[in-house]
Amino acid sequence: MSARSRRPLFSSVRRLLHTDPSAVAHTEAMPVIDERTVPRVLDLATRIGESMFAVGASAHEVTLAITRVCDAYGMRGVQVDVTYNSITVSFHLSGEVWPETLVRVVRVTAPDHAKLQRVQALVADIDGGLDLESARTTFRAIRRVPFRYQQPVVIVARALLAVGVSIMLGAAPIIVGLTFVAALCAALTQAGLARLRVPLFFSQIAGGFVTTVVAVVVSALGTAGIEPFVGIRPSIIVASGIVLMLAGLTVVGAAQDAIDGFALTAGGRILDLTMQTLGVVIGILVGLELGGVLGFTMDLPDDPAPFGPLVNQFAGAIIIAVAVAVFNGAGIRIILVSALLSAVTLAGYSTSVALNLHPAAASAVGALLASFLGMLIARNLHVPSVAVTTAAIVPLVPGVAVFQGLLEMVHAAGTSTGMLLAGGSLIDAAVIGIGLASGASLGLYLGTPVRATLASVAKTRARVRR
Repeated sequence: MSARSRRPLFSSVRRLLHTDPSAVAHTEAMPVIDERTVPRVLDLATRIGESMFAVGASAHEVTLAITRVCDAYGMRGVQVDVTYNSITVSFHLSGEVWPETLVRVVRVTAPDHAKLQRVQALVADIDGGLDLESARTTFRAIRRVPFRYQQPVVIVARALLAVGVSIMLGAAPIIVGLTFVAALCAALTQAGLARLRVPLFFSQIAGGFVTTVVAVVVSALGTAGIEPFVGIRPSIIVASGIVLMLAGLTVVGAAQDAIDGFALTAGGRILDLTMQTLGVVIGILVGLELGGVLGFTMDLPDDPAPFGPLVNQFAGAIIIAVAVAVFNGAGIRIILVSALLSAVTLAGYSTSVALNLHPAAASAVGALLASFLGMLIARNLHVPSVAVTTAAIVPLVPGVAVFQGLLEMVHAAGTSTGMLLAGGSLIDAAVIGIGLASGASLGLYLGTPVRATLASVAKTRARVRR
């Protein structure tokens, strides 16, 4: 082969193996943006991100929303940093001027899924061409919208959540009624402490203590032979209270932030979650120990309370999902979708258990189905996926396993065997919680590209029809 014929061959091989530096443009188009517009766009984008983060959005969703708003107004290449409760947004127009940087701190976080839905709709409108002044005016109106429900409605909804748990566990009517009373007392106590601005850690202690005191009193009345408290399981009251106080925690959000690469934000949320859970544990232990000092002890059941009949399970799960959606400020669309997805979650869990999967794996399967379908349904109904997913997985929160472990710890009296048994129950509860968070996060991760594909197909069909 001659040298001349080998040269094209070598050139072809070189192009397959190496990139061509000369193919890269030496210049790039710079957007023409009025310097007075930059701080106004950054202010709007940062405030939108702050509002979304404060009402329950993940760090990834906040970052994406800020980037979309800035891109819509020609500010491409913004740098966004979300670190737990701090949001920093910076934009550098060119090398000849200083970058514009804004920082906002999220001081108070409280789920409000109706407001989150409005903010996400505003971001979509901005992406669709809404002018800057109209966007700023609309956002100011959204920020002034109060929480959808009055405080008494929220308190009753929280009590109904505990009722749903007791129904899932097949409790007798007397226990269902007592669960409602105990949960109502706990919710009222926590609402009063919140009004006094007591830290949530101590509020969790108070809530756990109140529900445990009611259960200890019911147990003492049953031991004394007083009807109708004989032969009932007061442990269901505390287990329902545990689910009530853990329902508002950001387990899914923390796991999603960790998967999305926001390690510091995930670490902060996990620490916050751990402290609030410890508050519930301390409150329950104080209530059990106080009852023991006064001579009123709760008997250790032979086994944790199992789920009741399948009809009870589905009825309880739907009640729980509706209650969670209500005290998170959801509208009717989110409530209905949450109820539907809670049934899907329970169906996936029950099917997995029937196939002899471990409860943690079965919980992960149920959460995976709920979050994946939630992503797809949320797109069509224009509701936040985190709202429907959170409400759907609460029925599987392992309140029974947590209380079983704590009760075993109290009855262990410091013996190594008893403490090992207690530790085993608590580890089971932790593994189930991790399974729920992992399944929900995986469903969101798998559902995102499918949702994007469906959106692309819908846009293509719309263009074809035109």
